[in-house]
Amino acid sequence: MELEIRHLRILCTIAETGSLSRAAAALRLTQPGISAQLRRIETLLGGPLFDRTSSGAMPTAFGEVVLARARAVLPTIDDLLGSSTSAARFADPVPLFRLGSVNAPLLGGLITALKAHHPRARIAAREQGSSVPLAEELANGRLDLAVVGDSPGYELAPRPGVTLHPIATEPVFVALPAGHRLAALGEVPLDELADEDWASPPPDDDRTREYWSTTFLALGRRMRTVHEAQGRLLLELVRSGHAVSLCQATFEQLPGIAVRPITGNPLWYRHLLGWHRSGPLAQLGSTLVEHATEAHRAAATRSPTYRQWLRRHRPEPPTR
Repeated sequence: MELEIRHLRILCTIAETGSLSRAAAALRLTQPGISAQLRRIETLLGGPLFDRTSSGAMPTAFGEVVLARARAVLPTIDDLLGSSTSAARFADPVPLFRLGSVNAPLLGGLITALKAHHPRARIAAREQGSSVPLAEELANGRLDLAVVGDSPGYELAPRPGVTLHPIATEPVFVALPAGHRLAALGEVPLDELADEDWASPPPDDDRTREYWSTTFLALGRRMRTVHEAQGRLLLELVRSGHAVSLCQATFEQLPGIAVRPITGNPLWYRHLLGWHRSGPLAQLGSTLVEHATEAHRAAATRSPTYRQWLRRHRPEPPTR
């Protein structure tokens, strides 16, 4: 983990509000989420930044040093970002659209659609592991469009001025080594996964891993995460037989990895498309939703396992 601007904002908000719960409310985060973020920031910086008591949170001596520098830096950064963005947009006759996405199969189709509507536009895209920072950047104008996602009971909190439009809700599947004893099954019972070694993404703001773990616990099972990994490393751990993991139903099966539904479909994931209502792509919002929906359909078609699942089931995701 590297220190980011949002981490400095979290520290300053905790200091200003005097408690983690009030800071979480101000930042539209959950208290467990902001507590986890603070622990990771303290680990990164090398020491405790706040003394937490029943009455609130007070900066330590080390925390006061860090806060003094954060408070000095943040106004300069905000001014730089605001002025540079405005200057770039007014000075350049060619529009620049800034896109962000979690790991999902929608971004390629959206870029193709944007190029059709704005042939001369420049498009810059980047990936983010968590949906929460992407939603925040939509709210503060640093992104124009974002592909995000959430889970039942862990829905993204609304941001001022931001539209989050659902695209599709799909079951979560399990990714197994191709030679795994369960790979021969059409659907894998959750009971059979209880004793496996798991590879899971590190805990993050969107609480995806918490959703996975609590779902297992609600069914009387434990998800034993042995490896914290994401992206290519996670896939390599599964491919080489060292772990199993969870994946989106639209995940394209790779050599050495078997993707299977989980019996009873206990886990779900929702794809959303977000934009700012006063941003440059707001007028294209409904059109981009159609393109994102088509991109999801195309991804489902590319996944043999998901195609078979869709033929057998009518998706009715649970609500909490």
